[in-house]
Amino acid sequence: MASDTDFTIGIEEEYLLVDRDSLALAEAPPELMEACKSKLEDQVSPEFLNCQIEIGTKVCKNVAEAREDLRYLRSCVSENAAKFNLAPIAASCHPFSDWRDQHHTDKERYNDLSHDLAGVVRRMLICGMHVHVGIENRDRRTDLINQLTYFLPHTLALSCSSPYWQGRDTGLDSYRLTVFDNLPRTGLPPRMESFGEFERSVNVLTDLGVIEDSSKVWWDLRPSSKFPTIESRICDVQPRMEHTLTLAALVQALTRMLWRLAKKNQRWRIYDAFLVSENRWRAQRYGIREGLIDFGRSEIVPAAELFEEILELIEEDARFFESVSELERIRDIMRTGTSSTRQRRAYEDAIQAGDDHDHALQAVVRHLVEEFHADL
Repeated sequence: MASDTDFTIGIEEEYLLVDRDSLALAEAPPELMEACKSKLEDQVSPEFLNCQIEIGTKVCKNVAEAREDLRYLRSCVSENAAKFNLAPIAASCHPFSDWRDQHHTDKERYNDLSHDLAGVVRRMLICGMHVHVGIENRDRRTDLINQLTYFLPHTLALSCSSPYWQGRDTGLDSYRLTVFDNLPRTGLPPRMESFGEFERSVNVLTDLGVIEDSSKVWWDLRPSSKFPTIESRICDVQPRMEHTLTLAALVQALTRMLWRLAKKNQRWRIYDAFLVSENRWRAQRYGIREGLIDFGRSEIVPAAELFEEILELIEEDARFFESVSELERIRDIMRTGTSSTRQRRAYEDAIQAGDDHDHALQAVVRHLVEEFHADL
């Protein structure tokens, strides 16, 4: 049985780098990565594309602790990018830059990916955020993944930040997933009876040389390949740091809530992946605008109502982690909308002010640059 000393969190975020003048994507010069690494060491790394950069917090006991680390990481990337006339944005897709114009990072790992995944991986002009929650017991980790899968569409809906792709409004609130799902070994995790079952399945592929390890299993939720954690990978990255912390607090609290049920010999009902996938699609398409299916009630329920129920479920856990104020921000997002809503609003405001389509998309990027720095 897990104990209350578990549930530490770690947050990983991927950012895009834009030119401060044109607001288009720009490649990171080697000197930028060197400058960041001199301060952040292994908390910063290049990503698949040269226009991306990834950061990761240290192991934190709660979001209050993560806030200080994340603020430092974001500030360091921003300050060093500015020296090269660049700015980071934390949106899952750039509103208008073309993936065909980007180049992948010249590292063995990324060269291998480019070879193995061919044209599919070259379109990966997307950024996500990952939340790790520490669970020492391996089989408990697996059992919690089975139950947490139900809530993946809810966290996705709250996180949507990718309505635009290649200069057009896609109509989706999270277009990122339509790109990412073209990779193999993605989507909802299969139901697993034990950690040993997960290992045996992965070993089939590693023994054949198809993948080198479980880090190439890119499910929305997985046992981490490096740490004794559950790794939630479904969320779009957040322009605002405080919204990142809200999502991390939600994942942490949901995990502990399900663990509390287990202590009482109870568990969350596990629904067929076919049904959960329908909610995943609704979240991808509409974000929080059209509601999700409550399978127990056999109804499509407004997102605000669903999240009120979730906040009630995790009330004890929010107090335990001292994350009540971060989770209260869910209500603010319900009122003001996700990043996708805010990006569309920035576009419409620019059009109303007389901008043409291209300049309105630039206004969206300026909005994203401002939001990145709003909480620093």
